[in-house]
Formats: sequence, structure tokens, C-alpha cells
Amino acid sequence: MNFLDKLIAWLELTRFDKPVGTELLLYPTLWAVFLANAKLGQLPSVRYVLIFALGAILMRAAGCAINDFADRKVDGQVKRTKNRPLADGRLSARTAVLSFVVLVLLSASLLFFLPVQVFYWSLVAVALAFIYPFMKRYTHLPQVVLAAAFGWAIPMAYVASTGNVDFWGWLLFVAYMCWTVAYDTQYAMCDRDDDLKVGVKSTAILFGRYDVMIVCVLNAVFLGLMTWVFHHYFTAWTKWLLLPMVGLFVYQYTLIAHRERLSCFKSFRHNVWVGRYVFLVTVVACVWHFG
Repeated sequence: MNFLDKLIAWLELTRFDKPVGTELLLYPTLWAVFLANAKLGQLPSVRYVLIFALGAILMRAAGCAINDFADRKVDGQVKRTKNRPLADGRLSARTAVLSFVVLVLLSASLLFFLPVQVFYWSLVAVALAFIYPFMKRYTHLPQVVLAAAFGWAIPMAYVASTGNVDFWGWLLFVAYMCWTVAYDTQYAMCDRDDDLKVGVKSTAILFGRYDVMIVCVLNAVFLGLMTWVFHHYFTAWTKWLLLPMVGLFVYQYTLIAHRERLSCFKSFRHNVWVGRYVFLVTVVACVWHFG
């Protein structure tokens, strides 16, 4: 392959060509940055917003690289992933591991601009990002590990901004985990038939015929916890700004109700609008109260 072909393959490996996944990690990270500073009655600094945004982008890419390394012998047997660059031989396993290491180091370099205690919390994030892709071989709950890996930026943002993670920071983390398990279950529903054939585990398989109901319950819990968090940080009217999310989740239900592969994938992708909307509401509430 020439250089351009390798570059395109590398962008596919790190999913820089698919920004939806990046946004699903980016926006909740920024929720936490803004809400942690709301605790202090102020807006976050531009520096912290940029640091955590760049860290989210780099760590998502690193997670995708190590995920494809872990699944390099499985992806070729799954309809949706058979054309990934490791599965079809365009890139080597060594390239994926090297990409993971370099991206993690680049992300780690951002820690020099944050309080030193954030470094210790970041070790958990790296460990979770590394082990997540291998969990689907040992447990039906890899989506929970993914949620913890993606969501660990939330306590890190609180530590960076306030020096500790209080009850509300952990509540935000739990809310985010509920939402992530819900949307990643929708993602896993796309591959359930193939996963059963190759022996890969997921919450979609674990939940079985209750999958749609459990996804709806998780989304409802997420919305309830987010409403509680907003009620704590802002005046009473602010939490009502989250009400339109009910419509977003009802729309997702209509997509996954019949468990059709492409509709489930469309529902997964639709969650980016949930992330965008909560981020918009968070920024508006913070600017209104502390700007």
C-alpha cells in the first residue's frame, strides 16, 4: 500500500473517520468540566475545557486501536467489522499496539497542565481502556467496563477542578454509565447473531428478550439522575430543560423495538444528539447562573 492508503487505514483504525464515537466520549467529559466548576460557582477556564476535550479525543482513538487489536481474529467473522484494517490485513497488529501506546502518551502529556493528583486517577482510565476490549471473552458485561472507561474522565474533571469527587460527581458518573450501557447495548444488538456464532459476549446477549425494556429503563434512570444533578446545581426551572430528552429516547425505542440490525445501529448513532443536547443545556445553565 502507498502512504495515502496506509493513512486512510490508520484513520479507520483510530476511528478518526467516525466522529460519532468521539462525541459520545467528548460531551460527557465536558458536562463534568462545567458541572464541577458549577460547584465552585464559576465557569471553567478555557484551558481546562481544551485539555479535557483533547484528552477525550486522544483516549477514544487509543481505545479503538487496542479494541481492534483485541478483536483482530474476530472482526473478520462479523458482518459489520469484517472490513476493519486489521481484519482485512491492511494494517498489522503491531501498528495497532504502537498507535495505542503513542496516543496514550500524547494524552498523558496533557497531565502536565493539570494538578498532580489527576495523574493518579488517570492510571485507572488507561487500565480500563486497555482491558475493556478483552472483557467480551470473559463476561457478558463488557459494556459496563466500557462505560467505566469512557466515564472515568468525569471524576478526573472533578479532581482537577475542585480537588475531590463529591456525591454529585459520582452521581453524574453513575448516570453516564447507565446511558453508556444503554447505547452500547443498542450497538451490540447489531452484532448479536454474529457474536453468538463466534462466542463473543455482550449485554445484548445477556439481556435476551428483555433487551429493549432494559435499555429503556437505563435511559429513564439516566434522565432521572441527570435531573437530580441539575436540580442540585441550578435553580429549579433549569432541570425542565432536560424534558425534551424524553422525546429523544422515545424515538430510540421506536427504532430498536423490532431489533432490526440497521435500525439498532441508527438508534446507537442517534445518542450523539442526547450528548449534544445535554452539553448545550449544561453550558446554557452555567452561563446563565455564573456567566
